[in-house]
Amino acid sequence: MKNKCLPMLAVTAALLFAGTGASAEVLYTEKSLYRNIFVYEEDGLRCMKFGRYSWGRQTCMSLSDRNYLVFNYTRMMMASLYLNPSPQRVLVIGLGGGTLPSTLPKVLSSVKIDAVEIDPAVVRVARKFFEFAPGKQTDVFEEDGRVFVKRMLKRGIKYDLVMLDAFDNEYIPEHLLTREFLIEVRGLLSERGVLAANTFASTRLYNHESATYYSAFGDFYSLKKNSRVILVRLGGLPKMDELERNADIVEDRLRVFGTGKDWLLPLFGVESGWPPNTRILTDQYSPSNLLNGAF
Repeated sequence: MKNKCLPMLAVTAALLFAGTGASAEVLYTEKSLYRNIFVYEEDGLRCMKFGRYSWGRQTCMSLSDRNYLVFNYTRMMMASLYLNPSPQRVLVIGLGGGTLPSTLPKVLSSVKIDAVEIDPAVVRVARKFFEFAPGKQTDVFEEDGRVFVKRMLKRGIKYDLVMLDAFDNEYIPEHLLTREFLIEVRGLLSERGVLAANTFASTRLYNHESATYYSAFGDFYSLKKNSRVILVRLGGLPKMDELERNADIVEDRLRVFGTGKDWLLPLFGVESGWPPNTRILTDQYSPSNLLNGAF
């Protein structure tokens, strides 16, 4: 059922998405406390974006194949299972349309997921338009991701896998980019726990962001295909032979979602060390201090 109540729907799709040059059928719009949310359909996809003229899309779902992972980054995030093919407890920060917390229980039958999203409107939209239906394996928390991390640290909670996928209409919120935050996340990881972070493959912050991850974790895997996904594991990165063995364990399950080892394994590359003058992002020296908000 298409929402016809909001006055913003009187604006044509051509105007709403003039920045992308695309024509789209707008299904829903909402101005939440944090952002403008648009849901639209085009070319067999249902998508969510934040901001009327922002070029990025936070979520897209195939209308013909609900299992198919539309974005390269979501397929690359599933490569975290090559570092640990059987995580029992997972934290996902940033919900979007709920793609990651919806997919993981289909791959891992016994997984327990905590999904954290600061914006209640995003949770409502994910449920109504993107078939996000958390069951007994998934708990949803409507709060700031960093606040949640601090709360879990105090409780001594550990996760086998943490996925960072929080974005606003520009980029990752600043307080989720700093060394202090990454050290906090590190404190949540179980022995040989894995972190997967969705980032951009090319921004003015690239070196600073990379140096910040390196300062917190040391060497990390970097997968690039439009986006960049950073993968780390406590205790050191697995070698390629271990990645291949783990890939075989989950191959049949991942193939259902349009990804697998033939596509993922060639993307793995190690990033190690950064020039000593590369400024690390901290709570005191944030991206806005560095770039005045320009990416």
